[in-house]
Amino acid sequence: MEFNVTRDGLTLAGIYEPAPQPTGTIAILMHGFTGDRGYVSTALLVQLAQHLRHHGVGTVRFDFNGHGHSDGDFTNMTVLNEIADAQAVLAAVQTRLAPQRIDLLGHSRGGVVASMLAGYYPDVIHKLVLMAPAATLKDDAIAGHTRGLVYDPHHIPDQLPMGNGKTLGGFYLRTAQCLPIYETAQNFTGPVCLIHGDADHIVAYQASQRYDDVYQNSTFHLIPGASHGLDGDARETVLQLATDFITD
Repeated sequence: MEFNVTRDGLTLAGIYEPAPQPTGTIAILMHGFTGDRGYVSTALLVQLAQHLRHHGVGTVRFDFNGHGHSDGDFTNMTVLNEIADAQAVLAAVQTRLAPQRIDLLGHSRGGVVASMLAGYYPDVIHKLVLMAPAATLKDDAIAGHTRGLVYDPHHIPDQLPMGNGKTLGGFYLRTAQCLPIYETAQNFTGPVCLIHGDADHIVAYQASQRYDDVYQNSTFHLIPGASHGLDGDARETVLQLATDFITD
């Protein structure tokens, strides 16, 4: 069912899918850079939601601002305002659904957002799953190369055309350079499941290793041959790992 949330005048397009036999847990799922909440059956978050609901976990998925069907201009998107998006969704889940437990699951940059939100709300979040979390986005911004874009990291332009019809805002990169990703994430002391492929050519798996180092209660799964999308032969393994962790 529709689960739209308003944040600073923007409508974020969300969907709530209750579990047929609920256990009291709601999982909030977060997508990555230029992605969406999932509108086709092969999408990672769609398949993950299906697995979780089968095991009694209701799910909420949403498009970040400037993505999918949500309001906003992609050029104005930053990790910081995506955290604000996620916080607004978290608050809506608390007030509208009142679950016994709330878990966060994020893929790629959604993993970064999930990790930082959990760091801000360690008393609210129950469990955390990070799939190929793109914490290297900070290092990339400092070095001056982001997803094929090359720029002077000390003189970042206001806009950078990406070649796919989208334009990345310079403020995204300026704020990315200063993000306290791991410093914030480590405030969460609950159970964490880290999943990464050793054939990920977009986000090096060392990003997950570093998360594993700073967390007090984490498990790191390195999937042989898996790409950043965690698709192909690795997909079923990823779905099983995440579902078993959340439902255990």
